[in-house]
Amino acid sequence: MKVILKVDVKTLGKKGSVIEVAEGYGRNYLLPRGLALEASGGNVKILEQKNAAEARKKAEEIAALKELAEKLDKLDVIIATKVGEAGKLFGSVTSKEIADILEKKHGIKLDKRKIELKESIKSLGVYNLAVKLHAEVQTTLKVTIKVASD
Repeated sequence: MKVILKVDVKTLGKKGSVIEVAEGYGRNYLLPRGLALEASGGNVKILEQKNAAEARKKAEEIAALKELAEKLDKLDVIIATKVGEAGKLFGSVTSKEIADILEKKHGIKLDKRKIELKESIKSLGVYNLAVKLHAEVQTTLKVTIKVASD
């Protein structure tokens, strides 16, 4: 008996897979518990339409993220902060601060976890930070830390 899995089943496969199972297993276990649908012509067609819609949505999302990556690549985020002796900052600059400045000054809302900052920035200078927007979309963001003029 062929069935379409509605949820991930550990021993059988992932959601949306069309698999062959024993007749009794399908009728007595999978179908009554709502884990699968019978793989009739109509159900297979619905599955194909759903997969096509998800693929289109994913492609649109990746295109939008690539556009955002191009914007970020051209930006130079300037952060003015107070500095102590020898160019050391009072405190540090974190990815949250960078994300906040991106939103306030450039209107780009970006999750702080997307900015890959191994440790907080504690001195003046120019930093090229990796920004991972998606598994397939990555870019760099130029951040300049300078002395705040009082």
